[in-house]
Amino acid sequence: MRDNKKDQLLGTLDLLVLRTLSTGGTMHGYAISERIEQISKEVLRVEAGSLYPALHRMEEAGWVKSTWDLSDNNRRARFYTITAGGRRRLADEEEHWTKLTSAVARVLRHA
Repeated sequence: MRDNKKDQLLGTLDLLVLRTLSTGGTMHGYAISERIEQISKEVLRVEAGSLYPALHRMEEAGWVKSTWDLSDNNRRARFYTITAGGRRRLADEEEHWTKLTSAVARVLRHA
């Protein structure tokens, strides 16, 4: 069950990041942001000021783990990988998102 019902955007960011990591392997923050933007056809943009605190929070929660390595341009960067706990959280977030979007769609159709 969701533990942060009051902030839907925060949960959506978790969902996007966890889903991206679940299909993209190990990625640094900028690559996660770029991938979300690319897949959404530039509709969704995750700013660094939102992404990095979220990654830190998700790491503290045990949903992702990180290691330091060199990026493609030889800069030191933190690379993130989804954990087993993160995969469970992703399943919960996907279920919540499906229920939420279905409920909104019902209201839009019948209001």
